[in-house]
Amino acid sequence: MSMHEILRNLTQSLTDFNKVDLGIDDQLSVMVGQITMLLGLLIVIYALYKLTVFAIRRSIIPILQRTKTKFDDLLLHHKFFRNFSILLPALLVYKYVGDVMYGFPGFVHFIESITEAFFIVIIIAVSNSVLNTINDYYNRYDFAKDHPIVGVIQIIKIITYIVALIMIVAILFNKDLSSLVVSLGAISAVLMLIFKDPILGFVGGLQLIFNKMLSIEDWITMPKFGADGLVKEINLTTVKVQNWDKTIVTIPTYSLITDSFQNWKGMEESGGRRIKRAINIDMKSIQFCTPEMLAKFEKISVLKEYLTSTEKRITEYNSENGIDSSVLVNGRRQTNIGVFRAYLESYLRNRSDVNKNFTFMVRQLSPGEKGLPIEVYVFANTTSWVKYEGIQSDIFDHILAVIPEFGLRVYQFPTDVATVMN
Repeated sequence: MSMHEILRNLTQSLTDFNKVDLGIDDQLSVMVGQITMLLGLLIVIYALYKLTVFAIRRSIIPILQRTKTKFDDLLLHHKFFRNFSILLPALLVYKYVGDVMYGFPGFVHFIESITEAFFIVIIIAVSNSVLNTINDYYNRYDFAKDHPIVGVIQIIKIITYIVALIMIVAILFNKDLSSLVVSLGAISAVLMLIFKDPILGFVGGLQLIFNKMLSIEDWITMPKFGADGLVKEINLTTVKVQNWDKTIVTIPTYSLITDSFQNWKGMEESGGRRIKRAINIDMKSIQFCTPEMLAKFEKISVLKEYLTSTEKRITEYNSENGIDSSVLVNGRRQTNIGVFRAYLESYLRNRSDVNKNFTFMVRQLSPGEKGLPIEVYVFANTTSWVKYEGIQSDIFDHILAVIPEFGLRVYQFPTDVATVMN
């Protein structure tokens, strides 16, 4: 005898008992008997559900926790087995409700419709658990930073939500599924407007990923959105950036395609960070070097070889061309600003924290109303922000302190105004 027959016989026996032994009329006895059987069926199904959950916790989960693979652990974390276990009671209700409530076909149809819709909801929950597990498992690998799949996962979820919603509406309102799909075609423009941001975000996310424009933990700056920090998450519609002050900025994904942003990944991968800073020299302090000044400069160890070779070339040039050295403007002469630039180059080359393989120069910029800028353009041999700032500060601490030794002055606007007024 099948379970269907057993339930029908039990329901009929309970109905006959109500009618004969309790003296209840026919219609009421049928209602009481079938409702009582329905409640009993629900109690049994709930007990089976709790038994299933207990069996999963005591047998399946301990086995999975002892395995070496992490995939099953992520399934547990995302409640895959708990969601899957709910399918059993829903299936039993759907299968046997007609056997205990056969006297009320309208109610049976209603319960079956609700159960079918519930099936779809549970399937969506199970699929979400699987998709989240796949995403987390994928993110364990290093290449996931350059090729995140969270955007693809989210678009799959959106598609499944839309399909599930259409199916639930078709079930609950007893509509043909094909007619609903056709109706959706008529309102596609509205749907495109509603899902404009996810669609643009999905397109932008794919371009970011496949063009390798952005990855997790990249340092980016985007002043338009106040972003200056590390990328923490790339979603379907937004990119989350944690600024250095620990604030979180969310940027629309598509804006990273349409607008400009700066990615510091190239600097970090190069192993060096640029130092590009100028000091303005008071042009009134620039002069030709006197013999006394040259004698003083020759005592600076890093300048001795430079001064000797340079002075030799200048003397030979002036001698070959018959230059009258009694007039300063005749011929070639060394200047304190030139010697100062040579000193800076030698000083920086002797520093172990400056990378000599990258662009390395000390140059003059165009003079202006604030003096003559002498720019240091070199690279520190670290990409760490804190170490970089320390190296840069050490360099310019020394430069500011050594400038007076060359008879030069740093241009300072208030001081110069006071000097002019005096």
